[in-house]
Amino acid sequence: MQPEALAREIIDRLRTAGHQAWLVGGCVRDLLLQAPPKDFDVATDARPERLLELFPYAGRVGAHFGVVLVRRDSACVEVATFRSDHDYADGRRPTSVHFEGDPRQDVLRRDFTINGLMLDPRTGDLLDYVGGRDDLKRRVVRAIGDPETRFREDHLRMLRAVRFAARLGFEIEPSTFGAIRGHHRSILRVSAERLRDELVRILTEGGARRGFELLDATGMLNDFLPEVAAMKGVQQPPEFHPEGDVWVHTLLLLEQLGRPTPTLALGALLHDVGKPPTFRVAERIRFDGHVEEGVTLTRRIMARLRFSREETDRVEALVANHMRFADVQKMKESTLKRFLRLPHFAEHLELHRLDVLSSNRRLENYDFLLRSKDELTEEKLKPERLLTGDDLIAAGYQPGPRFAEILMAAEDAQLEGAIATKEEALALVRERFP
Repeated sequence: MQPEALAREIIDRLRTAGHQAWLVGGCVRDLLLQAPPKDFDVATDARPERLLELFPYAGRVGAHFGVVLVRRDSACVEVATFRSDHDYADGRRPTSVHFEGDPRQDVLRRDFTINGLMLDPRTGDLLDYVGGRDDLKRRVVRAIGDPETRFREDHLRMLRAVRFAARLGFEIEPSTFGAIRGHHRSILRVSAERLRDELVRILTEGGARRGFELLDATGMLNDFLPEVAAMKGVQQPPEFHPEGDVWVHTLLLLEQLGRPTPTLALGALLHDVGKPPTFRVAERIRFDGHVEEGVTLTRRIMARLRFSREETDRVEALVANHMRFADVQKMKESTLKRFLRLPHFAEHLELHRLDVLSSNRRLENYDFLLRSKDELTEEKLKPERLLTGDDLIAAGYQPGPRFAEILMAAEDAQLEGAIATKEEALALVRERFP
């Protein structure tokens, strides 16, 4: 069952039982914009206990807030009781809620007018208490009520304003923007996990360049990503980067992202994060060691934002390897094959393509790698090893750190096509490592 069909079924059952029920929030916004909604939410005057009577298979996901989750097959819909919120004490959650019978009260507690619309999916009737329909037409993100109050209640709403403006191509209404500028440092009170999730959405939902320009303009970029803010004004050698400084270059990458994986998007954002601290001018502008510094800073940022170890490793690898593409046509065959079999190589290759298109636009190395990938089968890239550690022991070698060097030399020769059998591999080892 599709989520929209489940939402309609829920609304029908609630109304048959004598309750008000409407689609609400982002799904209404997206339907009016003729975009496919990601999720469907229903708001109703039915209290949580009544919801569990009508939907006994539902799970309570926010008992205090009157939210239940109704599932059917792979579809799930959040159903929430109309409520008003009171006394936000921690910049995230209200300390108390009051269940309401009036949908208007439920709308007035929400974040932005474009998310405050309620829709009857059967008739198309729309409840609009806050001017959300007009703001959709004007392409404006506007806080409901007093914007400073909205952002004091939940600091993350400042980042959400940026995300909606970026993804939808909207402007942030001036008083809403001014309130963000006035309270931007409050973003540091938001948990790392919530910052991380919102950052990933800004990077991957479309409009990433616009999102980061707004983060910069509001002051939030320097608050929680100062290493990225430091890119501004850091000049680059014009013969390699005619587009401008490191910040401009990074924005150009973000502009081309589309809907990337989170790790590719983070790699694009952070691939040159090591340049500001390594900038120096000798005979020309230089960034000696910027890759190593970039890996260090990437690890620090990813840890600070509580990314998983797997995600961190993938992004670090993108940063660590992005400069190697300059040498691919000069690599030994064994080195090239090892490069091509890097885990998630498609992300490395796409980052290189974006990097080049955002600077000198020379795609020769990218095209060379595409041809190489087409020509080399998996068996040629990663053939079964001719020698193992047991083979070396059987040949009289003592186990130790040197084994890795010996096995690497044998595999190099195999990848180069110089040897093809175990006997040839052992002969090579005995010659080079007597």
